[in-house]
Amino acid sequence: MDIGTVDSEPKRSGSFSCTSSANSSLRRRSISLSAAAPVHIDDDIESEIVSEAGDIGDRALHSNRNSESSSHRFSGDHALENGLSASTFKDTLLHLNKYWSRDPPTVTTISVVTPLPKEIVSPLSIDAIVCSKDKKQDDKERLSKLLDYAFCLIHLAVFGILGVLTRYVLQKLFGPGVVGLTNDENILYLDLPSNMVGSFLMGWWGIVFKADISSVSDYLAIGLTTGYLGSLTTFSGWNQKMLDLIVDGHWVLAVLGFLVGLFLAAYSIIFGIETAKAFRWLLTRRNVCTGSGTPSSSNNWRVDSFKRHLAVMVALILMLGLLWGVCGALLREDFSSGSSGAQLWLACFVGPPGVWIRWFLARLNGRGLGRAGLFKWVPFGTLAANVSAACIMAALSTVKKAVNSQNCDTVASGIQLGFLGCLSTVSTFIAEFNAMRESEHPWRAYAYALITVCISFGLGILIYSVPVWTKGYR
Repeated sequence: MDIGTVDSEPKRSGSFSCTSSANSSLRRRSISLSAAAPVHIDDDIESEIVSEAGDIGDRALHSNRNSESSSHRFSGDHALENGLSASTFKDTLLHLNKYWSRDPPTVTTISVVTPLPKEIVSPLSIDAIVCSKDKKQDDKERLSKLLDYAFCLIHLAVFGILGVLTRYVLQKLFGPGVVGLTNDENILYLDLPSNMVGSFLMGWWGIVFKADISSVSDYLAIGLTTGYLGSLTTFSGWNQKMLDLIVDGHWVLAVLGFLVGLFLAAYSIIFGIETAKAFRWLLTRRNVCTGSGTPSSSNNWRVDSFKRHLAVMVALILMLGLLWGVCGALLREDFSSGSSGAQLWLACFVGPPGVWIRWFLARLNGRGLGRAGLFKWVPFGTLAANVSAACIMAALSTVKKAVNSQNCDTVASGIQLGFLGCLSTVSTFIAEFNAMRESEHPWRAYAYALITVCISFGLGILIYSVPVWTKGYR
C-alpha cells in the first residue's frame, strides 16, 4: 500500500499503518491533524523524536517493540475522514521530521532499527514508508526474546572492539608520534580525530543509509551505529583532556577545547549527511541508467531467516573468541612492560561491557522524568552514560596519580580506553544534538550540550582537579 492511498473500511480502527520491508515491526506515532487549520505537531512528539534520534537501546529489538503499547498511532484514516488529503498527510509526516532531507534520493527508505519507542517512526528515515506484504512471514521468522538479546549483544561486542582498535589507531596516527596534529597539551586533544570520523560516519550509517543497512540486518545497523561508532567516539576522553588542561592552569584552552570539539563534531555529521545524500543520488542515477539495483538482487543479502541469523551469530562468536584470544596472549606478553599496547589489549577485553551498559541506558531516551514524562527532549540515557563515564574516568585518573605505579597505570588506562571509552559516546550525542538543532526548538541542542558538558566537567573538577591541586600530585 502506498502512503498516498488509504483504504477506508467501515470497521477500521482509525489508524494509519503499514509494515516496512525489512525485518521490523510497525512503527506508529500519533499526531494531530486538522483539515481546517495548518498542520500542528505536538511538542511532546517532537521532543521524543529528537531525544531518540541517536539510540533507544533494547527497545529497538523486535521482542520489545512487539510488547510496547500500540496506543500511539498515525491517525491517517481519521485525517482523511475529516477531509485531509493523502498528499497533505504525507507532507505532515515529512514535516514531523523536517530536520532531515526531503530530497528525492532519500525519500525511499525507512529505518527498521531506529531508536524510537512505542513504535515511533524514526526521524532518521521516515521520509518514505514502504509497506511490506510479508508480515506473516516476518512474524514467523522473528527470534525469541533471549536470542534477540544474544544476537544484539554479540554484534555490539564485536563492533565495540573494532571501534576501540580504530580509535587507538587514529590516536597514534594523528598524535605526536606520526602526524603530530593532536596532543595532550592543546585544544586539539588526542580523541578529536576519532570523534570527527565517528560523527561523519554517523551521517552515513546512522542517518542516510541506516534503512539500507537495516534491510540487510537490524542487528548490523545496531552494531555499526551503537557498537562501532559509539565506541569509536568517546566523550569521557574528551572531558578528561580538558580537565588535564585546567590542572595545569589552562582554563581558556579548556573552554576553547569544548567549543572547538563541539563545532567540529557538529559539522562532521552535517558533512557526512550531505556527502551521503550526494552518493545516494549518484547510485540512484546510475541504477536508473543501467537498470541495476533491483529489489530481488538486494534481497539476496538480507538476513531474514533463523538459519542466516544463526550463521552470522556463529561467525561473530568465532570472531569475538579470536579477538579476545589474540588480545589475551598479547596482554600476557606486554603487561609487565606497561606499554600502550598492553593498555590496548586490556581495553579490548573490557570494552564490550561498556557498550552493553550504554545500550541498555539508551532505553531511557525519550521517556522523560517521572510518570508525567517531563523534559522528554533530553536524552537521559545518553546523558547518564556520558556523565557517569566522565566521572569514573576522572576518578581513575586521580587513582593513577595517587598510586603512581606502572601496573596501576596500565590497568587504569586500559579501563579508561576500553570500558569508559565505549560507555561514553560522541556520535550518538552529536546525532541528538543535530536533530535538536534542526527541530522547532533549536535552543534545546545548545542547552543539551551545555548540560552534558557542565555536569561532566563540574563533577570532574571535584573528583580529579581538586585532589590534584590539594594533594600536589604530579
